Amino acid sequence: MRWNLKATGSTAGIVLMLVGIALFAANDAMGKWLVATYAVGQIMLIRSLAALAVLAPFIRREGRSILTPPRAGLHLLRAFGGAAESALFYAALFYLPLAQVMTFYLASPIYVVALSALFLGERVGWRRWLAVLVGFAGVVVALGPSLSVASIGAAIAIVGSFAFAILIVLTRRLSDAGGTTLIAWQMTASAIIGLVLAPFAWTPPSATGLLALCLLGLVAMAAHVCVNRSLAVAEASVVVPFQYTLIIWAIVYGVLIFGDEPSAALFVGAGLIVASGLFILMRERKKGLPPTALAVPDAIAEGEPRS
Repeated sequence: MRWNLKATGSTAGIVLMLVGIALFAANDAMGKWLVATYAVGQIMLIRSLAALAVLAPFIRREGRSILTPPRAGLHLLRAFGGAAESALFYAALFYLPLAQVMTFYLASPIYVVALSALFLGERVGWRRWLAVLVGFAGVVVALGPSLSVASIGAAIAIVGSFAFAILIVLTRRLSDAGGTTLIAWQMTASAIIGLVLAPFAWTPPSATGLLALCLLGLVAMAAHVCVNRSLAVAEASVVVPFQYTLIIWAIVYGVLIFGDEPSAALFVGAGLIVASGLFILMRERKKGLPPTALAVPDAIAEGEPRS
């Protein structure tokens, strides 16, 4: 019976992770569709306000303590860093195919290993350092030989993926903070950045556009909830590898919706990144370290913020 319960938990966790990643991919595809019409600042503002509206009951329950958490300066750095990362992501989608942007972002867990060694003092052996180098090689291969305007998008995506890695590292440092506090600060920072940028390029949204802009924040939150529940009901080492199905969804959406044609370099680069990420995950599991998940656990699940 004990084995059956464990197997059931693993199955549920895998299903939840797959659903969460599928939602992330759908959300990203919707973001690429929207960024062709609306400016990044406008997208940031409306999606953040929609997310904060859903979070309002949980923020109210937290009370004034959510305004003055311990290490408020680190929260502020994480919040605006996360908001900048989101802005860079949408900007990259304007220039690049969906699959290429997601390939660069899949490298974020690889960067986390290097950043954790440099800034958190975590000991990283030569095997994981080698995997990091392979992951970097994958990013270089995925860049391809293009020197066109797409290279601007590649630069934005790479900077954004580094910013996302820093976001993951900062979240580790704030692991004792409640999920509501983390996401409320980040969404507030995103709304502030959106409020500053939106007036410079505002396009009156249609009813469909406004609905899609609101859904952009809500679907992302639903995806976070699924991923968080996945990590709650099953071992992270079991479910985290399924985060790499994101690249499959990105290729499918890119081909079917946007008419993208993935290059051989993209497939090879993505393969190197995924292989290095899985190897790092295997080494972390062997050493008893917390696996580096692509999705940051900063959302709410079943009415209770995760910490």
